[in-house]
Amino acid sequence: MSERTLIRNATIITAATAGEVLVDTDILIENGTIAAIGRNLAVSDAEVLDFSGRIVLPGFIDTHRHTWQSVVRDIASDWSLTEYLAGLHTGLSKYYRPEDTYAGNYLGALEALDSGITTLVDWSHNLATPEHADAAITALKDTGMRAVFAHGGGNKQWGAPLPSPNNHPEDARRVREQYFSDNTGLVTMAMALRGPQFTTPEVNRHDFALANDLDLRITVHVGDGYWGKSGPILKLRDDGLLSDRITYVHCDTLSDEELVLIAESGGSASVAPDVEMQMGHGFPATGRLLAHGIRPTFSIDVCSSNGGDMFGTMRTAIGMQRALDNAPAVESGEVIERIGLSCAEVVRFATIDGANAAGLGDFTGSIEVGKAADIIALDDRSLAITPMNNPFGAVVYAAHPGLVRDVFVAGKRVKADGQLVGVDYDHVKSLAIAARDHVMSEMPGAVLGGSWHPDL
Repeated sequence: MSERTLIRNATIITAATAGEVLVDTDILIENGTIAAIGRNLAVSDAEVLDFSGRIVLPGFIDTHRHTWQSVVRDIASDWSLTEYLAGLHTGLSKYYRPEDTYAGNYLGALEALDSGITTLVDWSHNLATPEHADAAITALKDTGMRAVFAHGGGNKQWGAPLPSPNNHPEDARRVREQYFSDNTGLVTMAMALRGPQFTTPEVNRHDFALANDLDLRITVHVGDGYWGKSGPILKLRDDGLLSDRITYVHCDTLSDEELVLIAESGGSASVAPDVEMQMGHGFPATGRLLAHGIRPTFSIDVCSSNGGDMFGTMRTAIGMQRALDNAPAVESGEVIERIGLSCAEVVRFATIDGANAAGLGDFTGSIEVGKAADIIALDDRSLAITPMNNPFGAVVYAAHPGLVRDVFVAGKRVKADGQLVGVDYDHVKSLAIAARDHVMSEMPGAVLGGSWHPDL
């Protein structure tokens, strides 16, 4: 017997095209897929959910998050990039046990799901042993969300000295064969590579060859701060490594020539505005990417520093880009008659554009017949979005995680009436606290409360 759910009378942001809103419209979900969209659908034998007055939109896509860091959330909120590298990559990271990695991924993925992020690219770069990789993957699968496990290195690859002379771990081959050999399921695999900024040329070529041999998409940091001015895209071009299967994370300090190369090769980009502004990566590249024909996507990046929801990220991104767009006119005294970047476009960055960057655009990221029913619904009882005059403005400027009342992943209602379904909150908290207490107790000088800054 088929499983059918009928959502009635919703205000639907489809994200299929910019600005498309369907008012008082129904969505039929059948066997995890969107089977029909329209008004007054004639359907029998379905669970009916009346979403009158509620905004329904595709689940958000986070294209780059170091999920393992969730158990040390906010520890780095006042840290520089240098402190982050010392405190996390050559500090706390080496004290993680596999069970701590599980706790970090489980907590972080559930947090994402709870806030309306239905797909997460888990940039997993603290895989000290095969057991750590197993724990990270198991945690993602246990949450029931859609995720891309991006296999990164461990402390050996990311610790000093940089650029690293250490190859990407060969355990990626085992992970590919054991967990992801058929490319199906809610959790799939990619490669999180260090790229030319953080490895020697020989190692970088080796790592890209490994990803190619495993037939996996690549996500790589480029253009972040001073390191980003070293011409990483030019180096990839010279080695013949550019392709449309690469997501370039940050891109703040890339040259215009490098952005042209990304666009011409069909690459995608992931912008992490909160972290980039805090840690000196440079101004978020949202507008520059658009100017070169590259659709930006959004990254939460590190919850050890900033919040883990897409609403805050969208607000930071649009606010920063509008300020950059307005600055020349302020200096010259010109009057801007119409604003550039719209809220509708920002919603697409957070949904369908993110899905395309993750290689999942054919399956998720927009509300269209035939796609997976990865859908979120906002609470209509909130005064923050009442009356409903502009759904896009409401999502970008007024909404927050507390308004995410319902979440569907592949048609399964994983959050209902404001609560994650089947999640033992006390158990999640106990896992997180135990992991936090272990890694913090092992790190010399580390204390809670916000006063600790790692030694440099």
